[in-house]
Amino acid sequence: MLGEVLTAIVTPFREDGSIDLEAFRALCGFLLDNGSDGIVVAGTTGEAPTLTDEERFTLFEAAVDSVGERGTVVAGTGTYSTAHSIHLTERAHELGVDGVLVVTPYYNKPPQRGIVAHVEAVGAATDRPVVFYDIPSRVVVDAEPETISRLAEIENVRAVKQAKPSIEAARHVVACGLDLYAGDDDLILPFLEVGGVGGICVHTHVVGPQVKELVSSYRAGDVERAHALDEELRPAIEILKVQTNPIAIKKALQLLGHEVGGLRLPLVEADEAETAEIRDCLERLGLLAAVA
Repeated sequence: MLGEVLTAIVTPFREDGSIDLEAFRALCGFLLDNGSDGIVVAGTTGEAPTLTDEERFTLFEAAVDSVGERGTVVAGTGTYSTAHSIHLTERAHELGVDGVLVVTPYYNKPPQRGIVAHVEAVGAATDRPVVFYDIPSRVVVDAEPETISRLAEIENVRAVKQAKPSIEAARHVVACGLDLYAGDDDLILPFLEVGGVGGICVHTHVVGPQVKELVSSYRAGDVERAHALDEELRPAIEILKVQTNPIAIKKALQLLGHEVGGLRLPLVEADEAETAEIRDCLERLGLLAAVA
C-alpha cells in the first residue's frame, strides 16, 4: 500500500539552523533513486521534536511536490497531545500526503485504552492510511497485543511500525490483518519471515539499493540471497548504534558528500571518535571507496 522500503528521512539544516529545503528535495530524489518506495517526513530521524508546526508543513509540502507519483509520503503527525496530533494530521491531509505515522503518546504514559482513544481520534482527522508506531524504548509504554487488536478495528489504521524485537508481537500484528514494518533496521528479515511487508528504515539513507534487493530476494523465494545481504549490511546497522539517531546517520551522509548540515540541540554532532567509527563502517560497506 505504502511501499516495502520507506526511509525515515533526515531534515537538512543550513549553518544558521534553518531548514535547507533545496537539500531536502535533493535527498528525497536520491532516496527514491536508491531503493526507497517512499519517505517518512518529520519522524524522530527528521528531528521532529525540534521542528515548529510551520516547518513540518513546509517539509510535508516539499516532500509531496518532490516525490510526486514516484513514491509515497508518510507524515509524522503523532505527538503526546491528541489535539496537536489532530491538527498536524488535518494539515498533512490537506497537503496531500499518502499516510500518517502516529506514535504511542510519549512522556505522559497513557493507559492502553488511552492509546486506542488517541489513535482513533487522530485517525478520524483523515481518510488516509494510519501507521501506528510502537517503539517502547523511546515512549516507555509498550503497546500490548490487545491494544493492537483494538487498533486494527479502526478503519484506516492499516499498518504497524514495530521497533521492538518481539517476534510474537510481530506475528500478532500480521494476524490482525495489519501491514507489519520493521521499525529497527535489523528486524527487516526476521519480520519478513513472519509475514511482514518491509521496513521503515534509517540505514537506507546509505544502503537503500541493498535493502530493496534483500526484500525483493526474499519475496522471490531466494531466501539464501536475502540472508547473505542481511549479513553484508551489518556495518550499516553498526552505524546506527554509534550514537543516538539521527546523529550517526547525518554524519554518514556528510562523509558521503550529502549536504544535510548539522543537528538542532539537544542533539549534537558526532565527535572525533564516533566519526572514526562511522567512517570505518562506511569503508567496510565499500561506500567511501566508491565515492573516492
